[in-house]
Amino acid sequence: MAQDKKQVEQITDMEADFTQWYTDVCTKAELIDYTSVKGMFIYRPYGYAIWENIQHELDKRFKATGHTNVAMPLLIPESLLQKEKDHVQGFAPECAWVTHGGSEKLEERLCVRPTSETVFCDHWSHIVHSWRDLPLLYNQWCSVLRWEKTSRPFLRHREFLWQEGHTLHATAEEALEETERMLEIYADVCENVLAMPVVRGVKTDKEKFAGAERTYTIECMMHDKKALQSGTSHFFGDGFAKAFGIAYTDKNNQLTTPHETSWGMSTRIIGGVIMTHGDNRGLVLPPRVAPIQVVVIPVAQHKEGVLEANRAVAEKLTAAGFRVKLDDSEQSPGWKFAQYEMKGVPLRLELGPKDMEQNQCVLVRRDSGEKSFVSLDGIAETVAKMLDDIHDGLFQKAKKNLDDNTFPAFSLAEAKAIQQEKGGFIKTMWCGEEACEVKMKEEAGMTSRCVPFAQEQLGDVCPICGKPAKKMIYWGVAY
Repeated sequence: MAQDKKQVEQITDMEADFTQWYTDVCTKAELIDYTSVKGMFIYRPYGYAIWENIQHELDKRFKATGHTNVAMPLLIPESLLQKEKDHVQGFAPECAWVTHGGSEKLEERLCVRPTSETVFCDHWSHIVHSWRDLPLLYNQWCSVLRWEKTSRPFLRHREFLWQEGHTLHATAEEALEETERMLEIYADVCENVLAMPVVRGVKTDKEKFAGAERTYTIECMMHDKKALQSGTSHFFGDGFAKAFGIAYTDKNNQLTTPHETSWGMSTRIIGGVIMTHGDNRGLVLPPRVAPIQVVVIPVAQHKEGVLEANRAVAEKLTAAGFRVKLDDSEQSPGWKFAQYEMKGVPLRLELGPKDMEQNQCVLVRRDSGEKSFVSLDGIAETVAKMLDDIHDGLFQKAKKNLDDNTFPAFSLAEAKAIQQEKGGFIKTMWCGEEACEVKMKEEAGMTSRCVPFAQEQLGDVCPICGKPAKKMIYWGVAY
C-alpha cells in the first residue's frame, strides 16, 4: 500500500502552507493547468465537469424563475463603455483593448468584455418601447477578461467563466425584489448543493459594484478562516437606463424610465469548494456537484467473475441516476484508492471475491474515511442515503468553522487583536462612515464583508470612531 500511494504525487500539508496546499490540489487533482499567458488557465476535463454541474444547478433555478439565456458580443466599443461614468471608472484598470483588426488600426478601441451591462443596455434601448415589453429577464453564460496583476487558480484569473444575469423592470420595487430573489438562489446553491454555509448581506457603498445603487452578497468562510465573496446581486436603479436612453410608455401613456439589476457567480466558487472542504489527502467534493459520485473499484479483478460483478453494480447505480466510474484499469487497488481520494470522489465502492460470496460490498466515505459493509440488495438506496449524509456532514463541518470563528469586538484594538491571533470574521457595530472602513483596513488589515441581513445589537456606538452606531457589520481578510 505504501508503494502504491507513492505513485500518487503528495501534496503540501495545509497547516504548513495553505497557499501551496491549495495550488497542489488544483493541479494534482487534475482540475486546472497553467498556460503560456500569465493569468490564463486551462480548465481540465475534471475541473470543467465540476463547473458544468454547478452551471446545471444554477441554470435550472434561473429558468424556473422565468429567465432565458442569451449571448452578447465579446467586444465593446469604447464609446459605449464610457456612457456610465462610475461603471467605466470602476473597470478601467482591468480593461484589455483591441486596437487593430488584422493589420489595420481600428477607428475606435474595442474593450474585451469585463462585464456586459453596457451591451445589454445598448440592446434594450433598441427593443424596449412599452410596458408590455417588461420585464426582461436575461442571463448569459460566457467568459470575461479582466487584466489582473496577480493570479491564482480559480480565485483570480484574467479570463474566467461565469454567468451574468441582467434584468429590466418597470419599477424599482420589482427590480429590488429580483435582486433579493437572485441572491437567495445563490445562497441556496451554496448551502444545498455545495455544502457551503453563507452570510447574506449588503455591501457598503465603498465595496459595492461600480455603477450600482446597492450590492447584495453572500460571504463564505474558508478553512483558513479567510472570506470568499461567493455571489453578488446588484440593484442599479434607473442610472444605466437614463445613461443609455432606455424608456418605455407605461399604462397611463407616460414615458417612464425602467430599473435594472445584474447578478453573477463565477468559476471562483470552485476555489471556494476546494478551500471549504479539502483536506491533506486532496480534494473533497460535495456529492451534488462531484463529476464522479461513486467510483467502483474491483478487488482481485483477475479472479473469475469479479469484473462482471463490479460492472453489474456500476450499471445498476448508473441506471439509478448516479454519476459512476468503474475503474477496471491495471493499476493496483491501493493506487486507485489514493488517486480517487486526491480527486475528492465522495464514495468508493469496493467489491472482491469474498464480498461476492456474502452478497455485499464495502463503501468508503471520502469525507470521514468511514468504511461500511453493506448488502448489494438495495444498494442504490444505500448509496443515495450515504451521499446525502456526506453532504450534511460537510455542511455541518463548514458551519462549525464559520460559527466558531466569528467573533464580536467592541474596539478597533480588540478587532485587530482577534484578527491577528485567530483570524475569521469580526462583527462590530458601525456608524456607516467610509472613514471608519478605511481606518479598519489601514490599522487592522480587514475590509468590510457585508452588513448582514441578520442584525445583532452589540452596542450603541461605533468602536472605531465612537459615534452613534447605525448597524452591525462583518469584517474580514478576503480572497
